[in-house]
Amino acid sequence: MNNAVEVAKGIYWVGVNDKETDLFEAVWPLPRGVAYNSYLVIGEKVVLVDTVKAFFLADLVTKVKRLLGEDRAIDYLIVNHMEPDHSGSIRILKALYPNLKILCNAQTVKMLENFYSVTDGIIQVKDGEEIDVGGHVLKFFLTPMVHWPETMMTYDKVTKTLFSCDAFGGFGCLEGGIFDDEVDMSYYEGEILRYFSNIVGRYSDQVQAAISKLSGVEVKVVAPSHGPIHRSKPEHIIGLYDKWSRHETECGAVVVYGSMYGNTAKLAHATARALAKEGIGHVIVHDIARDHVSFVIRDIWRYRGLVLASCTYNTMPFPPIQDLMTHLENKKMKNRLLGIMGNYTWSPGILKKLKEFAQSAGKWELLSPEIVIQSSPKDEDYDKAVQLGKNMAQKLKECQ
Repeated sequence: MNNAVEVAKGIYWVGVNDKETDLFEAVWPLPRGVAYNSYLVIGEKVVLVDTVKAFFLADLVTKVKRLLGEDRAIDYLIVNHMEPDHSGSIRILKALYPNLKILCNAQTVKMLENFYSVTDGIIQVKDGEEIDVGGHVLKFFLTPMVHWPETMMTYDKVTKTLFSCDAFGGFGCLEGGIFDDEVDMSYYEGEILRYFSNIVGRYSDQVQAAISKLSGVEVKVVAPSHGPIHRSKPEHIIGLYDKWSRHETECGAVVVYGSMYGNTAKLAHATARALAKEGIGHVIVHDIARDHVSFVIRDIWRYRGLVLASCTYNTMPFPPIQDLMTHLENKKMKNRLLGIMGNYTWSPGILKKLKEFAQSAGKWELLSPEIVIQSSPKDEDYDKAVQLGKNMAQKLKECQ
């Protein structure tokens, strides 16, 4: 989009779409790109809320100049977060606007120097501090570890707009519409959860602290740094974050298998079929060798039940399964039901490895039977796989 879009009176979206980057943070796939949302607040003073990735600065500046003209400058830059997809343009922006003042918190100051050698024109703000820019009163809420130590949010008391930075954001370019009532939110909510579960979810306690801090604030617009702007139902996106960060789950199960020659996969599908037959309407099966781990983690975060099925590879779990388990341990998920099944030919021990994961993962309930087979499943192995599905289905129904 070439033009700025009005978000609220005197507030404009001046962000950009990035369809060039294939992997967010060089890790997470972006099948439909990502938006970097930057906002211009125009009052007696002009305030830019966050920048964009350096490669896209020209697009941002073009939008700004169309709003301000060539002669009017940006007075203040608010730095809510220092990750370079939001701060990457700061040094060039200061060169374009030499009198620009940077508003940030104390944690940000050293990062500005370390990333961009910027040490001048910095004004430190504290939690709860306000600045009146004429027509807008901006209040700062420090939200550390959502998901970096310096993260904060900025709130315009006049329009009730919350500039939430990474919180409440998600993957996906803004293709025409930029508001929640202009786009297919079923798609974006999936990408918001994928963003949350893979990037922010580890810091769920800090997310809860941030939501608590905002509990008495009237929010009419949630303007995140990625994804759609929430103006029709701002309480909905905040509610989703509240639910996810409380580790509240839906009644469903994710079956993930790693199988070199299809034998372990057969068992996994038997359990998935048993779950569905027992009335569990949401059952997702992932072949971990082919489905990117970020989509798998997203689904595991959503649903209460997880079945891990792994063949043995060089005496260890199948490498993509091992990678998934490492991610899950790091994410600190809680309140899950877990079923495990392992397969080996000449090196036993796979079940022991899966049980070690179950013990280290956190507050997870390990269900029976714990299944181990040698090479290929026999009739009694299928019976156990079906029983595991039945047992998990019963537990899931108890949680409804």
